[in-house]
Amino acid sequence: MIEIERKFLVKSEGFKENSFVKNEISQGYLNSNPERTVRVRIKGNQGFLTIKGKGNETGLSRLEWENEIPVDEAKQLLPLCESGVISKTRYEVKFGNHIYEVDEFFGENEGLVIAEIELQSEDEAFEKPDWLGKEVTNIKKYYNSHLSKNPYKNW
Repeated sequence: MIEIERKFLVKSEGFKENSFVKNEISQGYLNSNPERTVRVRIKGNQGFLTIKGKGNETGLSRLEWENEIPVDEAKQLLPLCESGVISKTRYEVKFGNHIYEVDEFFGENEGLVIAEIELQSEDEAFEKPDWLGKEVTNIKKYYNSHLSKNPYKNW
């Protein structure tokens, strides 16, 4: 499946009052090579294994394969991951015809808040809430795989 996604910094906590889902997430990378990242994630009481391919020229689209795995297996895989496990809270916020996933990071990435929106096409129009800041879609330092190696606190 092709994932088409745009990322933005978040400039206020206004998203929290409209959030309809909130989950704690821990994730690590078995492989953080940009050609093919392999991620293990625990989201609430669910486990996931995700493989993402290299993004296209715009940074908006890339191949993504994700499969749910038992949470116990995800917990066993996390210690095998590269150093720099990411901790964050994800808020889901409906705005217009889309759902924004807003990640508030903790630990080494404390203070960073990023919103993502998945689209059906790269040129799909979408409404922007007032809490949305600068677009960082194709800026690699904001990728979770990069944050695990070079956390926000070191910038």
